[in-house]
Amino acid sequence: MKLKFLLFALLGVMATAQAQNSGTVSGKITEKSNNAPISYATVSIKENGKVVSGVNTDDNGDFTIKNLALKNYTIEIQYIGFRKYIGSILLNENKKEAIVKVALEEEATQLKGVNIVSERSTIEQKIDRKVVTVGKDLTTAGASASDIMNNIPSVNVDQDGKLSLRGNDNVRVLIDGRPSNIDPAQLLKQIPSTSIKKIELITNPSAKYNPEGMSGIINIILHKNTNVGFNGSYSGGITFGETAKYNQSLDLNYKTGKVNLFGNVGQNFGTYFNDGFIKRFDQDVVQNIDVKNDNDSYLYKIGMDYLIDDHNTLSFYTNQNKSNGKGFVNTDIDYNNGDPDIKNIYQTSKYSGPEKTGTYNLAYKHIFKKEGHTLDFEGNYSDSKESQNAYFDTKTTAPNNTAKNLIYNDLIKGDRKLSTLNIDYVNPLNEKTTLEAGAEARITRTGNDYTRTGVTFSDQNVNSNYTYDTDIYSAYVTFGQKYKKFSYQLGARFESYKVAANLNRGQQKFDDDYITLYPSAYLTYNLNEKNTLQLSYSRRVDRPSLEQTKPLREFSTPLVTSLGNPELRPQFTNSVEANYTKTLEKGSFTAGVYVRSINDQISRVLYPDDVDNDSGNKVILSYDNFDRNTAYGFEASFNYKIAKWWDISPSIDFSSIKQQGYVSLFDPVTKESDQVERKITVSAFNARMNSNFKVNKRLSFLLFGFYKGPSDGLQNNSHEMYKIDMGSRYTLLNNKMNISVRFNDVFNTMKYAFDSQYPYPHAGQFTWESQTVYLGLTYNFGGAKIKNLQRKQREDNTSQGGGGMF
Repeated sequence: MKLKFLLFALLGVMATAQAQNSGTVSGKITEKSNNAPISYATVSIKENGKVVSGVNTDDNGDFTIKNLALKNYTIEIQYIGFRKYIGSILLNENKKEAIVKVALEEEATQLKGVNIVSERSTIEQKIDRKVVTVGKDLTTAGASASDIMNNIPSVNVDQDGKLSLRGNDNVRVLIDGRPSNIDPAQLLKQIPSTSIKKIELITNPSAKYNPEGMSGIINIILHKNTNVGFNGSYSGGITFGETAKYNQSLDLNYKTGKVNLFGNVGQNFGTYFNDGFIKRFDQDVVQNIDVKNDNDSYLYKIGMDYLIDDHNTLSFYTNQNKSNGKGFVNTDIDYNNGDPDIKNIYQTSKYSGPEKTGTYNLAYKHIFKKEGHTLDFEGNYSDSKESQNAYFDTKTTAPNNTAKNLIYNDLIKGDRKLSTLNIDYVNPLNEKTTLEAGAEARITRTGNDYTRTGVTFSDQNVNSNYTYDTDIYSAYVTFGQKYKKFSYQLGARFESYKVAANLNRGQQKFDDDYITLYPSAYLTYNLNEKNTLQLSYSRRVDRPSLEQTKPLREFSTPLVTSLGNPELRPQFTNSVEANYTKTLEKGSFTAGVYVRSINDQISRVLYPDDVDNDSGNKVILSYDNFDRNTAYGFEASFNYKIAKWWDISPSIDFSSIKQQGYVSLFDPVTKESDQVERKITVSAFNARMNSNFKVNKRLSFLLFGFYKGPSDGLQNNSHEMYKIDMGSRYTLLNNKMNISVRFNDVFNTMKYAFDSQYPYPHAGQFTWESQTVYLGLTYNFGGAKIKNLQRKQREDNTSQGGGGMF
């Protein structure tokens, strides 16, 4: 017994002696450009080139390494997208603790006041999002944000510009953390690709975010320019397809003293073509569709930041957007069976009208004396007005030479007002604990007037008025702590939601009012300095949009009319996600799996048009709610620099979603359509490969491949799609000018082909201007030393302040 006691005593003395003769290295890692903390940066302590110890920084960029022998060491700090830091540390009897504060410089650095963007894009996994830092390889993809989105893992953009994340188009798009009244498909086409700094994929957002968007949030962060003096940049490009399309933008910034003035203007215009056919097999019927869109859009933004003092900043901006588009759709339906009672149909239609959106934003930020302790106020108002005048000329011709013309006009006028007011508070209670809280009021008012002239129909929507108003009041709180390798964050958002729909001034009403809780949870475990595991949970909602609820014509062909359903209910989603991140010496690897449970799913429905259906083949395309279903999937991305002159970025993603809905099935014997409920599992697979080859400091080439696998859907079965792009980039004038060229879809293989048995057996194919050549130029001018302006900034879970495009 005495021997055991002496042994334990000896071990205790040795441990105490070791602790007394050991040192500690601690510190904080931040971004040089904005002093923001860098989470999960790798800190390594080396002796004679060998790693002695190391950790990852926590959510606040802090780190501590204990029990180091009293020696001379080399410290290395690395993080993807930033330059490596190497320094020396001396620990001895007189200095047993070393404190290191390092500001890492991005690969997108400032040279003489001009942004120098890194050659290659990087992907990093943060606690609640995947961040893609946009390099020159992505900006060469095309003129606009829409052009580069298909290069981003887990993101897809269809031929109409509609965005989807992980195979689901219920995704919310933010610009610098803020929503916009502009349709995302139109918005992405108006943002120059050279204005984008980062793209955040937030697939499982925390309670701090508004819960809309079943598949998550895509937040596009634009470059901010707050250099002292006068600075600016110009970008322009031409896309050569069937006709030339043009885009250009000019960004200006002037900072002096406490005032920062900024503004920009942009323009996109050109004609876009899309054509295809649908062939019916139970009858010899072919429907040919030709679409031509002539689009012209302008936008400008002006704003000011005022630095009251070191702790208070006031910001204001207004953004104005105006577009005037013309769409021409020719539909030719040929019945080739020789039946004299069957008439061929030829319809020409024209859609035209302006759309204007004005946004006004006022923000105030207060920074307390304690580091990381902040308070933000923000007010935002947006007003959108649109007018669409549609002209239809339908000619029916039978083999017996009888013909009939039907000419009419549809006029739709819409107005949408969005007002938001929010407050956000962040308080680091201590080094390991952070409390965040906030509240928001969001009020939306919409109105739509529909008028049909030129002919009388029996349907009830000849002259209609539809209003759709929502009031949302919410408050959230999140609480996070860190324990060595383990950290967690818990959050909850309480929300009061009220909607009121009114058709024809009270003839038909729909109201809904409820209070909902949206919880979220994040767990992170650092296996070691280069391997991290993450587990997260959140509850989300996908509320019906105006277009999904509006019982007015969205689009129309001789056989199909699209209408909304004002009685749609929101669909709720519970999502669980697990991610793994491995940091490599020359890159990184990320992988994740997820599963979702969805209640009251909003799905497409197709049913016979009982009001206007002389031919017996006319159908209505609309929406309805269905029961619970599930979805799951996985994704993986890899970023690796093989050599100084060659790097690759492959990625894959797979999703499987259960869907159900009613489709119409045509009976050729009775000549009538019956409703059939279908329950299917939709699977989608995508693969991408981005490869960059650097010849010298000025010249580089890129190669991009994309594959989208076949997918069986509720209504149609989509065939596979694939393409290869090639590009080149040249830098001159001391890195101030870049010239890029890209040959998209080199082999002209991108086509949307499909087949279906509903409502009758048919197949089709649509093609658009996928094979194009893009020529772009960017030029940066002005210059001075960078001086950061502290104001409302939401790159980490919060919205961004002014100085960008939106």
